[in-house]
This record gives sequence, structure tokens and C-alpha cells, in this order.
Amino acid sequence: MRVHDVLGVGFGPANLALAIAIEEKYPGLDARFLEARPTPDWQPGMLLNGSDIQNHPSRDLVTLRNPRSRYSFLNFLHEQGRLVRHLNLPVEFPLRKEYAGYIRWAADFFSHQVDCGQRAVGIQAIDHDGERVWEVATQTGDRYLGRTLVMAPGRTPYIPAPYDAVDSPRVFHLTQYLPRLKQLTADGAPKAVAVIGGSQSAVELTLDLHRQFPGTRVVTYPRSYSLRLKDTSPFSEEGYFPEFTEYYFRASRDSRRALDAYMQPTNYSSADGDVLKELYVAIYEQQLDGDQRVFVRGSHEATALSATDRSVTIDFQELHTGERVRDEVDFVVLATGFRNLGPAPHEELCPPMLAPVADHFAREEDGRLDVDSDYALTPREDMDEVPPLFLNGLCESSHGIGDAGSFSLLSLRTGTLADALADRLGNRPESLPESVQFAL
Repeated sequence: MRVHDVLGVGFGPANLALAIAIEEKYPGLDARFLEARPTPDWQPGMLLNGSDIQNHPSRDLVTLRNPRSRYSFLNFLHEQGRLVRHLNLPVEFPLRKEYAGYIRWAADFFSHQVDCGQRAVGIQAIDHDGERVWEVATQTGDRYLGRTLVMAPGRTPYIPAPYDAVDSPRVFHLTQYLPRLKQLTADGAPKAVAVIGGSQSAVELTLDLHRQFPGTRVVTYPRSYSLRLKDTSPFSEEGYFPEFTEYYFRASRDSRRALDAYMQPTNYSSADGDVLKELYVAIYEQQLDGDQRVFVRGSHEATALSATDRSVTIDFQELHTGERVRDEVDFVVLATGFRNLGPAPHEELCPPMLAPVADHFAREEDGRLDVDSDYALTPREDMDEVPPLFLNGLCESSHGIGDAGSFSLLSLRTGTLADALADRLGNRPESLPESVQFAL
């Protein structure tokens, strides 16, 4: 069997940016990537009409690391013949649909390095021809070997109680939104829908349901008092600078919790002003017409849930008055976010895919995996030789808000990863051509 220098699990934006970094910085490395889906699409379940990406388009797969790269979003627009028209758009951020097209375009350049439809189901360290390597087994029965392993499966969707106790197609996470919506509305518009959460996605989903089904009752249930404006202060936004990543990594766990609390409104449980204004005006106009169909009911937490083949019944408790409310809807969309590494109920100590090999690696005092500054997991001192294993896009708990699944520092992170991989493999040259030095 062929042993690849770099074996990557997942080929979303995180490992796609890594493939670009390897090609531009260390073209001698042999990299192979496994993708569970038939194609490496980005957020296919959330390509809503009118939704944007919420960050500057030059925070793309490559520009912060190498502004001269052919794989930039700007070059994508140029090659598609849309550069001038895009620059004339009266919007701050690119449409999510267009950015998804950019991801597909960039991924096409690496199709020869990616095996799609290969869902990883098993990981283990083995001896092969005298060297210690990683073996990844897929659901097709195929096996892949790598001297290093980079895990980028995406973060685990967070399904809170009591929603996690109901196995029904009518209760689903936002990552399944568009295909599930098509399935559940094939016979007509729903009478009522509940959207759970107070994030940007929750507001976007509420607006999308309102636009598509103007006669449907749509209720958004945030756990906080109501919907909150995102913190877009340029001072707070410096949390998405590489300097903050270094600062956060050096901080103690208690200090990181304080920093998390400060930075949370820049990305979590809050929404941009444009969608909040649109939603508020829509509700106000419905109230003027005496026909309100869109509602925001804050401070509500579900206490019980039951589902039939036609509807879902949710029992809520108002967190401050104790009032109990029951709502019956056609389906429930969970805009409840994703799990980070950690011991809290909404977190996980390690990515599920790594559970079989988690004992190979050191942990922090609270049980979560210990991650080094270059995104490598730290091997346990009492274990036999363990090949290098890196996390890509899963390290917010160790590297801060810039690692929160966004594009903000993606290209810089994968530059760090590419350097670390080359170091571990002994393939990092002492001197590089000037064109490559610029990319460092």
C-alpha cells in the first residue's frame, strides 16, 4: 500500500486551504484527502437566498498567507468574468452562494488528490514496512496510510436536550435545512415552524421561512431575553488577528474563559444588524396589518418534546417567570451551533472520530485533548511512538475565536500546519525561492 506523506480526513475549506498551502510551499509533499460527501461542497444545507458570508472576502482560502496566489477569491471572480459586476454590488459581504461557488472552483484544482464518497470509519496507528503510520479505514472497506494525519471533519452539531432524545425527520439541525425543507414541504406549505436559537443562522432561517411561506406561523425561541446585535467593534474584531491567537494560546484556562466571554458576541448568539432590522420591520408590519405570523419569544427553554409523523409538540418554560407554554408545529429547526472541545454539556472532550485513538494523546486537567501551538496533538509520554496527528478547524478552545469555524484566519492557520507537517516529515528546506518566501 502507498504511504502518503500527509493524509487528510475531510475536504471542506479547512483541508482545501491546507492542500493549497502544501502546493505553494512544499510541492514535494505527497498529500491525499478523504471526503465523505460525493463532492466537496461548502454548507450545502444553508445556501439561503440573500444570505452572506459575514466576513471580508479577502479572508479567503489563501490571501492573508499569500496575496499573489491564483486561488484567491478575487482571482475566482476574474476568471468567472464577474469581477467588475461583483465590485459594483451594494453589499458589504459576498453572497454565500457565490462563496460556495468559489470553494467548488478551488477544490476542482485538487480533484486528483481527493477521494470523495469515502467516509472514515476507523483510525489506528500501525507498523508498516518498518515505520509507524496512520491507517484510516473507510465505509467502502478501503484503507489509506499516512505518515501524518490531519483531521478536518468539521465540528459536531450541537443538539441540546430534549431535542436529542427524539429521532424524527421533523426535528433537525440547520446543516440539514434545505434538503429537509424540500422533503417536508413537498405537499404544501407548513402551518407552523419553530426555530430554536438566537444566532445569525436562527434569524436567517426565520426570514427564509417567512419569505418562502408568508402564511406560515414562524416562531423563533432564543434562550436569551431576545435577539442580540453582533459586536462588530473594530477593537473586538482584533480577536480575529493572528496576534490574538498567540495571546490566547499563552493564556491560562481561566483566562481563556474570560476571553471567550468577551469575544462570544462577535460570533455567537448574536446577529448582524441588517437581518435584525429586516426581521423587526417584518414583524412590525404584520402587527400593523393585524395579522402577525412571525414571532420572537425569548427566555424560553424546552422541557419536553414529542413527535408524530405529522407534527412536533414542544413544552417550554419561561426562564424568568416560570410560565409554561406548549407549541405544536410542523417541524423544528435547530440553530443551536456546534460543539467545541471541552468538558461542558455543550462541548466534547475529543472529536468522535478520534475516540478510538484518543488514549494515545495527553489531555488537559479538565479532560479535553491537549493541542500544541502548531495544532498537533501532544502524544502521551508513556505511549509507544505515535505518528503526528493534527487538528484543522477544531481548536477554538486552544487557539481562540479565530479558529471558530470561520474563514477569518484559515489561510494563516493552514500555513502554520503546512510548516509543521514539513518539519515532522523532514522536508522543510533551509532556503526557499523568493516566490515561496513571500508566501511564508
